[in-house]
Amino acid sequence: MGTRLMLAAVTAAALAGGGAMALASVDDQTPIAPRRIIIGLDLSKSNPLIENPAFAAKVGARIASYVMSMGFASEVHVRTFGNFDATSNTFYYDTLISIHARPEQVAAEIEKLVAGTPMLVRSGKWKSQNNTNILAFLDNAVHSVGCAGMKTTVVLASDGIEDSEYARLGKDDAHLPAPDGKPFRGCTELQLLGLGQGTRSPKETVRLRSEWADWAKAAGFAKFTGLNDW
Repeated sequence: MGTRLMLAAVTAAALAGGGAMALASVDDQTPIAPRRIIIGLDLSKSNPLIENPAFAAKVGARIASYVMSMGFASEVHVRTFGNFDATSNTFYYDTLISIHARPEQVAAEIEKLVAGTPMLVRSGKWKSQNNTNILAFLDNAVHSVGCAGMKTTVVLASDGIEDSEYARLGKDDAHLPAPDGKPFRGCTELQLLGLGQGTRSPKETVRLRSEWADWAKAAGFAKFTGLNDW
């Protein structure tokens, strides 16, 4: 099944009867340089995205606003992550913004998908996961998609609590390991949406933001944004 048909089938099954938010059209007369966005949806059990519909809707709306601003020939890639095995995260969505996949159409599809994450998990279409392999997901993303050829932003809908053999960031004394070189040299930005959500701790959120900001800079990202709320 093609990626667009697969996305339509998944969202239709989980969100039957729900309409996409009306979104404004892009002015065809204003050329916008193509960009790339890699969207990672964290399905680990610690992430409120998988069980809080209001928060998932908020994340979906913010990600949709990014896609809305993308010009023709831009790339959009969506993946899920959590456990480190291929069978846990088989969902993928890749498309090129074009006259047949306009930014407002793609944005509406992705907004519905992200907002529907709690329902997709409850229905069993997506499985909540016991680990949070954020670093492994980023490593796979840079090797499979990369940052070459156009400005690239990586957006993770995640609480930022790495829970893997690399680090257990849920512990106060834990730290992310230094990256091997600068694998994301050339990437425009790393964003974490929902950083520290679920911890109910401003102090913990600040600690997680500091960890990821240092790691992103060392890994080669030009900018890091970590948002608990907005």
